[in-house]
Amino acid sequence: MAGDGGPGGRRVGPGGWWRAARRTVTSFLADGVLDWAAALTYYGVLSLFPGLIVVVSMVDLAGVSGQRTLVDNVREFAPGPARDTAIALLEDLHGTAPTAGTVAAIGLAVALWSASRYVGALIRALNAVHDVDEARPLWKLAPLRLALTLAMLLLFGASALAVTFTGRLTEQAGRLFGLGEAFVTGWNVLKWPVLLAIVVVAIATLYRAGPDVHEHPRRWITPGCVVAIVTWIVASVGFAVYAANFGSYNRTYGTLAAIVIFLVWLWVSNVAILLGAEFDAELARVRGREPDPIGPVANPVRPEAAERVQGVRT
Repeated sequence: MAGDGGPGGRRVGPGGWWRAARRTVTSFLADGVLDWAAALTYYGVLSLFPGLIVVVSMVDLAGVSGQRTLVDNVREFAPGPARDTAIALLEDLHGTAPTAGTVAAIGLAVALWSASRYVGALIRALNAVHDVDEARPLWKLAPLRLALTLAMLLLFGASALAVTFTGRLTEQAGRLFGLGEAFVTGWNVLKWPVLLAIVVVAIATLYRAGPDVHEHPRRWITPGCVVAIVTWIVASVGFAVYAANFGSYNRTYGTLAAIVIFLVWLWVSNVAILLGAEFDAELARVRGREPDPIGPVANPVRPEAAERVQGVRT
């Protein structure tokens, strides 16, 4: 990846990578990434609960084993700030098996509408990160937004499937296809890399299709994807340790502490996603694939963005 200049771009050495990293820090502040992450958190909450209804309804169709497996995996591996809230939501939504198909259909429609608003906000945020205005016409942007939303819902469902398909469900599948204990043991280990791969594909898809830029790197998985995933993991672990040992959320918010912690964790997750996009944007400028907003541009650039970064990006 270090030598990939991409279409229309030049190769980048160690100095170029360091320059892109420095520019990312200054651009991160100049582009208002923290505020964009807060907006994405709002839209994310609106789309999260309908999405959970779909996932839980699908799991209910698998019976009690699927329900308990999903909750057990969330309890074991979810980041601390999100664990209690997620488990409470999942347990409250369980028990809809008699009407799971209907609930899933209704939930899917609501989730599609809600998630499309999140995707729309993310497209605007990615355009801000790349310092371009949206120039695509509505007839082109609307189908793109719908396609990205459907793709994210499918990947979200695949993630839930990967987490749920374990324990007794894995044993039943092993017996059905004539596979032994090795299959059960292997899948219990491999499901987490599979889940990570799904997340990487989701982020890479949003980075590539979301912003209104004309040139993309040859590789689908960009350095920004790696930055986003590593940042998210480190930040989640760090925030979990802070909330459990040093934070005063319980004293400050009382019974609302779990919800507040969950919202802060969602905000941290969106910050990580936008940070990775910011690094990709700056790396593209270093490679010459994207123009600086202070120079001649192919896409229209917001004047205030040009003024904001003048003298900051070097």
